[in-house]
Amino acid sequence: MDVSDLLTETYDRLPDLVRAAVDGLSPEQLRHEPGPGANSIGWLVWHLTRIQDQAVAALLDAEQVWVGGDWAGRFGLAADPDDTGFGHSPAQVAAVRPESAQALIDYYGAVSARTRPFLAGLSPADLDRVVDEGWDPPVTLGVRLVSVVEDDLQHVGQAAFVRGLLGAD
Repeated sequence: MDVSDLLTETYDRLPDLVRAAVDGLSPEQLRHEPGPGANSIGWLVWHLTRIQDQAVAALLDAEQVWVGGDWAGRFGLAADPDDTGFGHSPAQVAAVRPESAQALIDYYGAVSARTRPFLAGLSPADLDRVVDEGWDPPVTLGVRLVSVVEDDLQHVGQAAFVRGLLGAD
């Protein structure tokens, strides 16, 4: 298996995990916070999608999916390309209000559809390219892609856990 196949296989698992975490949940269930300061399922899935959207758009030097179309409106938010949920306060978490589970599935699907061809075209040499010199050591493309999928997997697992707390399975 080559590196682009490995990355594609890894990222291709996420749409099904996202769907399993949210499918069939009401807007109220998506916004349920299991405890004070805890993140809701809707916020967790929105956030993981925003992180991937922002990172892949930057790597492609393209506009984020989030700012095109009416994605932000489907979440009750502004189309701010800098708002990924990183560092959100409890009030900001509560402000993420997906209109439905389908809004989360659709947004992740659009981001995934953009990510897949990008991954498929990568060579091993591409992964060594420095994409962010703001860190010590500088971040390579390979490290960035691993960081994004690691964040996605953690958050979709957290969303599945919160779904279990709701007794929605």
